[in-house]
Amino acid sequence: MSGSSTQFLANVNNQKELLDISLPGRGKSSGNRQEMEHQFDHLVDLLAVDAAADRLAGAAFQLDDAIEQTHTQHVGRVESIALAEPIVEPIELSIIMPCLDEADTVGNCVLKAKYAIEKLGIVGEVIVADNGSRDDSIEIAETLGAQVVHVSQRGYGAALMAGIAASRGKYIVMADADDSYDFTDTLKFYRKLTEGADLVQGCRLPNGGGRIMPGAMPVLHQWGNPVLTWMVRNMFRAPVHDVYCGMRGFRRDLYNRLDLRCTGMEFATEMIIKSRLFDARISEIPITLYPDGRRSRGPHLRTFRDGWRTLRFFMLQSPRWTFLIPGLSTALYGCIGFALACCRANVFGVQFDAHTMLVAMLAILVGAQMIWCAVLAKTFAGSEGLLPRDRRLDKLSRIFTLELCLSVSVGLMFAGSCAVSWQALSWASSGFGPLDYSHTMRTLIPAVGAVALGVQAAASSFLLSVLRLARK
Repeated sequence: MSGSSTQFLANVNNQKELLDISLPGRGKSSGNRQEMEHQFDHLVDLLAVDAAADRLAGAAFQLDDAIEQTHTQHVGRVESIALAEPIVEPIELSIIMPCLDEADTVGNCVLKAKYAIEKLGIVGEVIVADNGSRDDSIEIAETLGAQVVHVSQRGYGAALMAGIAASRGKYIVMADADDSYDFTDTLKFYRKLTEGADLVQGCRLPNGGGRIMPGAMPVLHQWGNPVLTWMVRNMFRAPVHDVYCGMRGFRRDLYNRLDLRCTGMEFATEMIIKSRLFDARISEIPITLYPDGRRSRGPHLRTFRDGWRTLRFFMLQSPRWTFLIPGLSTALYGCIGFALACCRANVFGVQFDAHTMLVAMLAILVGAQMIWCAVLAKTFAGSEGLLPRDRRLDKLSRIFTLELCLSVSVGLMFAGSCAVSWQALSWASSGFGPLDYSHTMRTLIPAVGAVALGVQAAASSFLLSVLRLARK
């Protein structure tokens, strides 16, 4: 058992005193008070057994040391031995919890995390990333043997990134310090990681095998979370059923490869999305969500604000769904409308003519611009490490070079300008008299559209070449 936990239990002489241990938040009213009391008492019992085993191991060590000293004195080989530098064992597991005024619950979470490390029989550490607490959270965490990292930049993601940066473990497990997650579940996450998973995501929702205790999750979240999860599963093909679950484990090498950027609540979804985009091995473990144990303050999560920020992040991480698919759809509808107008088709009594052609050309222009935005966004994200590089886009870039795109652009602008000039000359030859708009616009609309598409393509091609400079 670690030194801090042993010291914490050193003055406990019998089972009765163990059951009388009182941490912040214990004994306060809650909807699930009886179950929390039973769970904590069981944890303390286990810690007492571990402490007794440590005392026996220490006594055996002292006995072996006494025998060795007697033998040394008997043979007369007492020598002066230089003290060597202590060997520092590598940290196997780091348990990290963000904290902001969690004095009601951080003690329970630290104890459970330390117990999980002792139960696994590995070298581990517990890190509390404090985001500016003004209560006793820091003192409680340090008293129980946790390492406290002070984080000045506000935000859930900022706190976790600072905690991870200060950690040394090969594997990392993170969860909130509000006692809604059971840190003894760390054992299951660690075993999944050692079996080869890169990211192990917890699942609280019943459709993924999880369980939500009464009063643990607001009704609005029980509706919104599955919707956002459905979007992640379909937009990014992520094999998870609970994208917002705050308890998860991951390998350090995966975290370094992802280069996460979000400092707010989007940090959790960014990790899942990028793990999927970078082809990480993702597993899922059903867990139980308990009611928030805090009584002195409310939850930090803001439903609509954080929900919008998550949705916004989905759009930023997926140029395909934000730009490409809407752009292709708009351009396709525009082409269909343009073809109907060119043929002056009559569909169900509706005559398509110049006005339809004008609206269709607008749709084509908007669609083309969105497609260019998709290409530019994907290229920039790949060059900056926000998204993995797209091999299909790299292949197309070798075919559609700047010179080829400029040639096509010049061709479109030249053709459109010639058509506009021809119409202007025809109008001048007629003495600038009245125009037949149905006839004239059928030439001017595609001509002006060709010029606009040419300028659009030329400008976007130059910008694309600028973005590609960082990739060479």
